[in-house]
Amino acid sequence: MTEVDLLAKKVWDYLKLDNKLEKADAILVLGSHDIRVAERGAQLFLEDWAPLIIFSGGRGRLTAEWMKTEADSFAEIAIKIGVPKNKIIIENKSTNTGENIQFTKELLAKMKLNPKKFILVQKPYMERRAYATFKKVWPEKEAIVTSPQISYEKYPTEELPKEEIINIMVGDLQRIKIYPAKGFQIPQDIPDDVWDAYEKLVKLGFTKHLVD
Repeated sequence: MTEVDLLAKKVWDYLKLDNKLEKADAILVLGSHDIRVAERGAQLFLEDWAPLIIFSGGRGRLTAEWMKTEADSFAEIAIKIGVPKNKIIIENKSTNTGENIQFTKELLAKMKLNPKKFILVQKPYMERRAYATFKKVWPEKEAIVTSPQISYEKYPTEELPKEEIINIMVGDLQRIKIYPAKGFQIPQDIPDDVWDAYEKLVKLGFTKHLVD
């Protein structure tokens, strides 16, 4: 592994929670540019981990050019895989993780649905941020987080190259540090060696997804 890979893998390992799957009341698939997230959510539904699946996501920075919203695109993938249409709920207005949770909360309240426990599905390197956001917006609910079961080494694709992934991870770790003070997430400890890896990656130029 190169120095960059070693640093990035340290950040990846921290951002990925590796929760053990448990039966839940609903699967909440958070929108993104990576259709493997939709496939993971559909797989979990078909394996009977929960009786309901929710796709949440409008268009974000990385999906602005998509013909359909993230949620609608993901739902189409799930239906093709075999998820029944009548078991799917779509929230397609949100543009970030906080809105994913907030708008889903509001939609389920309107539908008079009250799941107690959720399985959140996101990209591997967004597991921790998804959990921290969920517990801030909806603290009374239980949540476990999962993602496509793919290693750091095998995750990059032609559409999602390694350099882009590292930039996103660096941005996500910065958000885990600063977002609690803004009221967007619950606070979480960041080990010194993980933050050291972050600072080295920033110095190496992985700054594309940092916030001011």
